[in-house]
Amino acid sequence: QCVLTGDWTNDLGSHMTIGAVNENGDFRGTYKTAVSGNMLEVPPSPLLGSQRITEERSQPTFGFTVHWKDTATISVFTGQCFVDKDGKEVLKTMWLWRTHANSIQNDWKAT
Repeated sequence: QCVLTGDWTNDLGSHMTIGAVNENGDFRGTYKTAVSGNMLEVPPSPLLGSQRITEERSQPTFGFTVHWKDTATISVFTGQCFVDKDGKEVLKTMWLWRTHANSIQNDWKAT
């Protein structure tokens, strides 16, 4: 069984902590990115998410939003928690990053 609650580190060294998942599947946590487009350190940022609650919970799907502190950006992640052949829990995700656009004409370059 794969459990979202806990500490996670990705291949680039970013660190995420997910708190308890409530009965509705909702959770909170923090995300500390190890990468930055402008080489400045981004402080740990809040995340808010939801896990799909089903009868089959062994490898749940989930999604969460990160509101990056000290920036005008937000990222959304969606994925699934797997248990690999060695019994290790692994998160596989896709993400989308969005920054503030000063006008609708600049919307195209905000993601």
